[in-house]
Amino acid sequence: MIGGAGWLGGAIADAMLEAAVVAPQDLSLSYRSGCPDRFPGAFWTSDNQALADRSDVIIVSVRPADWPGLKVDAEGKLVISVMAGIRLGALCEHHQTRRVVRSLPNAAAEVRKSYTPWIASAEVNDADRAVVRAIFDACGAQDEVRGEPEIDYLTGLTGSGPAFPALLAEAMMTDAIAHGLDRQVAQRAVNTLIVGAGGLLQQRDECPAETVKTFLDYRGTTAAAIEEMRAAGFSAAVARGLSAAFRKSVRMGEAS
Repeated sequence: MIGGAGWLGGAIADAMLEAAVVAPQDLSLSYRSGCPDRFPGAFWTSDNQALADRSDVIIVSVRPADWPGLKVDAEGKLVISVMAGIRLGALCEHHQTRRVVRSLPNAAAEVRKSYTPWIASAEVNDADRAVVRAIFDACGAQDEVRGEPEIDYLTGLTGSGPAFPALLAEAMMTDAIAHGLDRQVAQRAVNTLIVGAGGLLQQRDECPAETVKTFLDYRGTTAAAIEEMRAAGFSAAVARGLSAAFRKSVRMGEAS
């Protein structure tokens, strides 16, 4: 795990260990400054090439802006990127291997609720795919998708992880405080609402539109709120945000 000291890298490593995808003594992680005090029994190093040399599967979890400076030869090995925007071809060339997976988990891997789309280069075999599925099933849910345009779109939709629900929660909490609620009460109310909504969607396993329709059909206070939000451009604002994220992902790939 290159970048094992980071938030996402550490979350993925923790999930793999918890699910017994890898044993501690078979896990190697790198850090930039200060060896973290976690994952007893694992091998920590600040030398990324040394990490790659002792590993069969290399997960690259660094900021995309830092990746061009990451000089790691992974010839013949399976490289799994969890970086936004970096194309398969660029990964193959940069790390000198034809076995490459481009994936995009999100920060919810920390609580094993990440959704991870991924695609693989032509040389990735069935055994490699089984490894990829095991890693990202440990983090939540995963899908192998059809191509890089889908990964670019999902960079905004799911790669942003909890950011979008948190944005909604922030707006709701701000409004609650403006209406005189105590900050702690407002925070607890909104956070519980968001968590509960996620649990409800997961348990019912239905299209979100069905949940919205149920509340609209009831014609109560929730329907009034939904209709006003839609009239104010809620759906259009979400679409514009996702389009901006998609364009950013494409630009990042072109620059790599």
